[in-house]
Amino acid sequence: MPETKPAAEKTVRITLVRSAIGYSKRHKATVRALGLRRLHQTVEQVDTPTLRGMLAMVAHLVVIEEEA
Repeated sequence: MPETKPAAEKTVRITLVRSAIGYSKRHKATVRALGLRRLHQTVEQVDTPTLRGMLAMVAHLVVIEEEA
C-alpha cells in the first residue's frame, strides 16, 4: 500500500488580550502553558481537544482565530 501523507494539521492563533492578574493560579498557569507571556503576544498551536479545553478555561483573556 502506498503511504499517505497526514492531512495538514489545523492550527489556532491565540492572542492574549487581558491580563491574568487577579485570576486564579490555574488560569495563570493555563495562559503560560499556552505559550503566552505578555499582553498582545500571539502564538500558533495545533488544534487538539486538550488545547480546546485550555482555551475554554481562559476564553475571557484571549482572542482565538482559527486557521486551516
